[in-house]
Amino acid sequence: MIPRTAETTLRELAKGYPVIALTGPRQSGKTTLARAVFSAHPYVSLENPAQREFAQNDPQGFLSKYAEGALIDEAQRCPDLFAWLQGVVDQQQRPAHFILTGSQQFGLMSGITQSLAGRVALLNLLPFSAGELRQCQLLPASLDEAIFKGCYPPIYDRHLEPGIWYANYVQTYVERDVRQLINVRDLSQFQRFLRLCAGRTGQLLNLSALGDDAGLSHNTAREWISVLEASYIIHRLSPHHQNFNKRLVKTPKLYFHDTGLAAWLLGIESAAQVGSHPLRGALFETWVVADYLKQRLNTARPSNLSFWRDRSGHEVDLLIEQGGQLQAIEIKSGATPGKDASRGLEQWRELAAAQAGQSVLVYGGDEEQSRTHIKLVPWHAI
Repeated sequence: MIPRTAETTLRELAKGYPVIALTGPRQSGKTTLARAVFSAHPYVSLENPAQREFAQNDPQGFLSKYAEGALIDEAQRCPDLFAWLQGVVDQQQRPAHFILTGSQQFGLMSGITQSLAGRVALLNLLPFSAGELRQCQLLPASLDEAIFKGCYPPIYDRHLEPGIWYANYVQTYVERDVRQLINVRDLSQFQRFLRLCAGRTGQLLNLSALGDDAGLSHNTAREWISVLEASYIIHRLSPHHQNFNKRLVKTPKLYFHDTGLAAWLLGIESAAQVGSHPLRGALFETWVVADYLKQRLNTARPSNLSFWRDRSGHEVDLLIEQGGQLQAIEIKSGATPGKDASRGLEQWRELAAAQAGQSVLVYGGDEEQSRTHIKLVPWHAI
């Protein structure tokens, strides 16, 4: 198993909570990590129809079979089980008694908040981070290849061809999960919607325009966005709330969690095509934002990321709240940062004044540099 940064966090959480819930997109490595850390726990998957039927029809009998604890995979498939879990863990009060994994936020989180509040530790596991790949010497040699391949574990530990794997991933997981959550009558329309979302990664989310392009109502587009978010395909980055004497844009930005999936949906078939694609900059921004999000989630902390943009066109791609200060991060895909690359950061520092921490420019080159108040970080070293 390729070592995961979240493993240390998972082991710490296991010392103090009777239930650990490990969530994230399908094929992000949740089950592999959980089985490695909790190898003494019996494993049961509720994707198995027989096991799911047992858990649904006789939850008390199901849990009595695993009185000493268990690792329950895809636990959201049986939401009635959570109420019975509460009684078991309250009675025995053992740390890491049950380990739950899930790939859909709706079912898993509703069950946890209703029945297991205060008893469960949550850890979100996204695909590999740049640091995890770099540590194992698996980080692609070029930025375009990194964007094209994405970060899903099977592409690296099984050396699979990205285009074929992502095609199967969308058909076998994404579309199936969507049909479990909502009634999609026209699958081809949903596929078009998904591709339109990929074309908007790194952009402000305009639900009305997105719905119009997909032939959907505003409400349906909003529902489908929520489903993609619940399945860890996309996430919305909120604008920062402070205006710094400027009129703010209040619309969130849309990002995919993985550039490999976004690139496949855009019809990109090789790393070479990434270099000349008009959305290369947006894909690089998606790659960087996802990596900063992973750094946060791997420590079981909620996202503290936002962006800042006013109606005059001033913008900072990413803001990170750190101890009362705001670290501003600008993202440029070029290998050589031009003279104007840090202009947005300099304008931000003037507006933020004492709240401005050290600013960072993440770019597509290879050399790390330090300038006054601004640090240049190459793509492979974030």
